[in-house]
Amino acid sequence: MDPRSSASHDFPASQSAGDALTPIHKRRHRWVWAVVLILFGLLFYWVIQHQQKAQTAATAGGRRGGFGAVPVTTATARKGSMNVYFDALGTVTPVYTANITAQVTGVVTAVHYREGQVVEKGDPLIDIDPRPFEATLQQAEGLLERDQNLLSQATMDLDRYKVAWSKNAIPRQTLEDQEKIVLQDQGTVKNDEGTVQYDQVQLSYCHIVAPLSGRVGLRLVDPGNLVTANSTTTLVVVTQMQPITVVYTLAEDNLPQVLHHTSGKQQLKVEAYDRTQETLLDKGKLISLDNQIDTTTGTLKLRAEFANKDGVLFPNQFVNTRMLVDTQQNQVLVPSSAIQHNGNTDFVFLIENNKAVQRTVKSGTSDKGETSVQGINAGDVVANSSFEKLQNGSPITTSKVKLPSTSDGVTSSAP
Repeated sequence: MDPRSSASHDFPASQSAGDALTPIHKRRHRWVWAVVLILFGLLFYWVIQHQQKAQTAATAGGRRGGFGAVPVTTATARKGSMNVYFDALGTVTPVYTANITAQVTGVVTAVHYREGQVVEKGDPLIDIDPRPFEATLQQAEGLLERDQNLLSQATMDLDRYKVAWSKNAIPRQTLEDQEKIVLQDQGTVKNDEGTVQYDQVQLSYCHIVAPLSGRVGLRLVDPGNLVTANSTTTLVVVTQMQPITVVYTLAEDNLPQVLHHTSGKQQLKVEAYDRTQETLLDKGKLISLDNQIDTTTGTLKLRAEFANKDGVLFPNQFVNTRMLVDTQQNQVLVPSSAIQHNGNTDFVFLIENNKAVQRTVKSGTSDKGETSVQGINAGDVVANSSFEKLQNGSPITTSKVKLPSTSDGVTSSAP
């Protein structure tokens, strides 16, 4: 039998030989794509692993110094003095503030001040209609004048009675009665004098003047307003601006150190800064301490006085105070940024033979970007940057261009 004829009987009449091979080709294509995807996945995994290993090696090598020296900025430790300050938040408080109210009832006829005006003691502020009080004063003066003349008449009669009694012309009783009449008239005159003085005071209340030198607030009354005696309504507020004080608090733990200086009549210096603690507003001195500690906060109130010549301190303004309590001499000073911290341990990186050597130090007082330390000597060079790359023994490189010395005496160099 013909093999070709026998083979042709294996397929249905409606299916060709090429159609019979199609499932086999499809299976081969799927295997090919699967192999390609696996190869791409392996290649991607190898690239990622290679990059991570390279990065890890570069980081480790940089820390070991195997990939070059670490560029750093350096600073030189110096010997100097360090001021010790107590910082606190304070409130500007005037020495005197006068809230002036009406002492008499009447109509306001004039307001002499301008809002925010600086006045001197005795300057006119407000006038109240004085006519009713002038009339009352005139009546009192008239009564005083009449009673003074009655007293003069009674005194003359007493003199006559004394002469007559000396000649036995009148009885003793008449003389004694006249003496009592004189005393009565003297009391009446004294009462009239008091009435006149009282009316004079009432009249003076119609012309309100500044009781102290200072700044006037906003206008609170206008001409034509009726004001009432002994009312709680304030007519004008005058606040003393020069000098002015700042009230601030001190922790009770720091009180002995302050008392040690003030007990010897020493006046501690106090500086007032703005809210950002960057602008110095004025310099003053400590003048008084409160007489008891606040048990709720454990603090004591203090008052410092400032000349306030430029008027930069304003009543009720919040300021930051710095009170100088001590000056430490012969301290080793480094920039505060050069000190690193590891828990409770402080350390710096000394630069020796172009290598960073970690040195443990004891930090002290800090001020104006500097900190006093123990554990290094003046003249030692310390690293002041690139701390994330530095380890003990790391090689370093510094800039050959040296920056000028700063105002606080720390010399720096830039990479």
